[in-house]
Amino acid sequence: MKDIFSEYKARILKAFPTELEADVLVVLEILPFHDNKVKLSDGQVHLMANLIHPSELYLTLRGESLVIPYRLYFNEPDLEKEETLSDKQKAILNCIYLRHHNGYIRERRLQNLIPTSEYWVIPFTTQLLGEYVYELLEVIDRHVNEQNMDLYQKFILENPKYWQKTASRMISYWNECYRKRFPRLKQYLGYEIVQRIKKRMPNKVQP
Repeated sequence: MKDIFSEYKARILKAFPTELEADVLVVLEILPFHDNKVKLSDGQVHLMANLIHPSELYLTLRGESLVIPYRLYFNEPDLEKEETLSDKQKAILNCIYLRHHNGYIRERRLQNLIPTSEYWVIPFTTQLLGEYVYELLEVIDRHVNEQNMDLYQKFILENPKYWQKTASRMISYWNECYRKRFPRLKQYLGYEIVQRIKKRMPNKVQP
C-alpha cells in the first residue's frame, strides 16, 4: 500500500507549482488515502482499487507544466485536522477537492475559494466551466470578477488550446443537458461567463 500512497502524493504534487511543495506536503499528510470505501453516485459504498482516476489535465502555469488528476475518489479529511492548516494550505486542500467525483463536495469547496485570488487556483476553477454541474457555474460566476479577471486572462494566454476546449465543452453540456431550460445559448450562465472573459482576451485565443 505504501507504493500506491506514494503514487497518490506524487500525482497531487504535480498539480501545483513547485513553489508550493512544502505546503502541499503538509496538506497531503491529512488526506485519508488509507480509506478506500467510497460512496458513489449510485448511493452504494464501493471498495476502490485506485482513488485517483488515470485521466489527467495537462496545463501550464508561469511556464511550469502542471498535471492535474481528472477525478479523485478519496474521502474528505477530519475537520479537526483541516483546521490545523494555514489559509494557504486550506486553499490548496479546496483546490484538490475541486477534482472530487462528488459534485456537492466540489461546490462546497469552490464556495470556500471565492475570496481567494491566487494564480495557482485558476486552473482548478477554469476546469469547472467545462463541466456539467450547473450549480458550480453559479459559484464560479462570483469568482470571475474584476479582482480575478487578470488572473484568468493570464492563464488563458498560457493555455489557449485548453481554453478553447473548455469553452467547447461548456457549449456541449448546454446542448445535451440544459437546452430545454435555456433555449438560447446566450441565456446559459456558462456562456455568459465565457463571454465575459472572452471580451478581455486577444482575438487569437477567443473560442
